[in-house]
Amino acid sequence: MTKPTTTNTGIPVESDNESLSAGAQGPILLHDHYLIEKLAQFNRERVPERIVHAKGAGAYGELVVTNDVSEYTKAKLFQPGARTESLVRFSTVAGEQGSPDTWRDPRGFAVKFYTEDGNYDLVGNNTPIFFIKDPIKFPDFIRSQKRLPGNGLRDHNMQWDFWTLRPETAHQVTWLMGDRGIPKTYRHMNGYGSHTYQWINAAGERFWVKYHFKTDQGIENLTQAEADRIAGADADYHRKDLWEAIERGDFPSWTLYVQVMPVAEAEGYRFNPFDLTKVWSHKDYPLIEVGKWTLNRNPGNYFVDIEQAAFEPSNVVPGIGFSPDKMLLGRVFAYADAHRYRIGTNYAQLPPNRARAAEVNSYSKEGAMRYDYNDASVPVYAPNSFGGPHADPERAGDSGIWDFDPTMVRAGYVQHAEDGDFTQAGTLVREVYNDEQRDRLVDNIVGHVLGGVREPVLSRVFEYWKNVDADLGKRVEEGVRAGLNGNGSTPPPAQG
Repeated sequence: MTKPTTTNTGIPVESDNESLSAGAQGPILLHDHYLIEKLAQFNRERVPERIVHAKGAGAYGELVVTNDVSEYTKAKLFQPGARTESLVRFSTVAGEQGSPDTWRDPRGFAVKFYTEDGNYDLVGNNTPIFFIKDPIKFPDFIRSQKRLPGNGLRDHNMQWDFWTLRPETAHQVTWLMGDRGIPKTYRHMNGYGSHTYQWINAAGERFWVKYHFKTDQGIENLTQAEADRIAGADADYHRKDLWEAIERGDFPSWTLYVQVMPVAEAEGYRFNPFDLTKVWSHKDYPLIEVGKWTLNRNPGNYFVDIEQAAFEPSNVVPGIGFSPDKMLLGRVFAYADAHRYRIGTNYAQLPPNRARAAEVNSYSKEGAMRYDYNDASVPVYAPNSFGGPHADPERAGDSGIWDFDPTMVRAGYVQHAEDGDFTQAGTLVREVYNDEQRDRLVDNIVGHVLGGVREPVLSRVFEYWKNVDADLGKRVEEGVRAGLNGNGSTPPPAQG
């Protein structure tokens, strides 16, 4: 039997097709509540898209711990045999909602673990590093990757202007312009926590850690030509691939590993281990297997489960804490604040964000769209004398601490012996990439630069890549010059 249409409040509707009017030829009547409800709801059915990571896809899954890492952390989700439900959202960084999935861009890799101690959010990317190391530069970086304010167009010259003026970007840009700059699918890429986090074991010992999700499907990437073709034919290629794989029971999985650094070794390490533009040597700190993470359930509704999903690095559980990673500490504020703006102050009550913990005893109250609340007998303030929840002093060390100089300064990271901005980018080119990968790197850079980079930025691009690797920089310059001469053109003058 067909179900009757109702209003949002359950009242039966007399017509799905005609508005109430003053006679067949007369005007629409304002008291047609169902018409007004439909139009008003339609006008409001979108929320602001994310400023960063606007285009994405996601699914639910489960982490199963297969190894014993309890000597490093007491976090319950990482204890042997633990099984924890999770939600992931994959995304591009710079593109808007309708942008192609196959643009050359890092991919977001944000995971929410629903633990018995509350939600743990691991907000990372498909690269172990990032473009910048201080959050004060984050708005500038993102704006440089977006669109020009005048004509609303993306602009390679603006991107390279920022990159070449901030040499710390070299390592990430070398990744971006290399083979892994365009993953074949979300299933065929690794994920990384990227930041340095802190683990605390049952004895109170502290360790610095980095997370690595290694794809069990194998690393596969698209060439620029393949990506361009797909962008025109199927803008939602990655979103569709993830959905269809899970629907047919081909559940993608990743093996989770960590690198662990004893706290005492951080200060003397050859580069600053909290710098987000650096990777830790696997020889110095080998990967330690944690468990298997599998995606096995598609969202019931894309908007409810994925667009309203809110990931924030401020969500850490006992046994996990922060580090002096400046970018991580900046994100601890910025992400939660973005969610309050985008989906409302009570976003934590929405289905994908609700804690699965046995109890949520918060003193938060009221605000738009609040529907969960404490019993009326529970006080709304602390401290109180009437049995309201109270903080547990014994939890003081659960989320970790670290020693730091209390003097307030505006300064970059303390420089270690191998902390040059171009050092690891050069190592990546010379020691990790093979000849074919270096050739493709050159082609990708040259093609991108010929997309509109002008002087004086152009000369800085050549110097930038020569600082990464002299031969690479020479080949980039020769390729760009040949491309410009082949078109019978010279770089246009800078605007302004």
